[in-house]
Amino acid sequence: MCRASVIVPTIGRRDDLRKMLESLAGQSRLPDEVIVVGEDVAEVPSGFPTLRPRFIHQPGSSASQNRNAGAAASDPATDLLAFMDDDIVLEPEALAAMMRFWESGPPDLGGAGFNWVNHPPMPVSRLKRTALAKRLGLYSDQKGAVVRSGFQTTYGYVDADTLGSWLPSGAVVYRKTVFMEYGFDNWFEGYSYLEDLDLSYRISRRYKLAMVSKARINHYPSGTGRPDAVLFGKKEVLNRLWFVHKHQELSVGLCYVALAIRVALNLLSAIHERDIRSLGRVAGNMAGLASSLGSLSPPPWRLGSHLPIERESHDDKGK
Repeated sequence: MCRASVIVPTIGRRDDLRKMLESLAGQSRLPDEVIVVGEDVAEVPSGFPTLRPRFIHQPGSSASQNRNAGAAASDPATDLLAFMDDDIVLEPEALAAMMRFWESGPPDLGGAGFNWVNHPPMPVSRLKRTALAKRLGLYSDQKGAVVRSGFQTTYGYVDADTLGSWLPSGAVVYRKTVFMEYGFDNWFEGYSYLEDLDLSYRISRRYKLAMVSKARINHYPSGTGRPDAVLFGKKEVLNRLWFVHKHQELSVGLCYVALAIRVALNLLSAIHERDIRSLGRVAGNMAGLASSLGSLSPPPWRLGSHLPIERESHDDKGK
């Protein structure tokens, strides 16, 4: 029987974290260990005797660093590492369904995601729907795909177990031996946008990834700990380019084309909705593009990765 450690990075979301832990304590199959990683021990609500959550103090760290720290501190006997955001709520049978999937799954299974029940509909522009966009690698109809531009498609809610090329980090389980070989890239600072794409795509080069239909969760996005619109817009560009530059099979040129389309769509949305925050996101997008194209010094993605352990040689074996 597999042993599972749940790792929860948190930042100033005490009420959200309580709801998340309440749903975890209500599971028909409890985790073997719960580790909460954050800046302040006051963030961890009291109670939960069946979980006995352990707190790791990580001042000024990113979500990626918090997850890596939790993994390093997990019980040596743990088989699986379950990473869960502090603003998700698990349905009562979610963890039991996930554990059954792992116990009957293939030996080359590297990671598996929880099924997001209340996933919002994702609008697809007419441009994305064109045959040319799909042929160029700017878009795909397949769930959980990563296309040549370095953009990924969402899973949404799945009716059946679904294999993919990446997994979101909000509620996901990795085989511990696999995770310790790869780990989240610590280059992703603060609100670590696309850190999940980066990790899971690297793992997918050698191992299978799946979205588990019966392991259901709900996500209630917290208003705390989010970056301002301009900063997010800049990360939207630079973090994507960092990811694409790490993989030769992806196209930097197509990434810029896709980013230009994303900026245009963000601008149209901001104008249509008369949304000041969306305009800030567009401003951040433009700042990110200018930074990536106009810097006299080497862009940060050319300076090497910031992984916990050097792992690039492992990735090369899967190409």
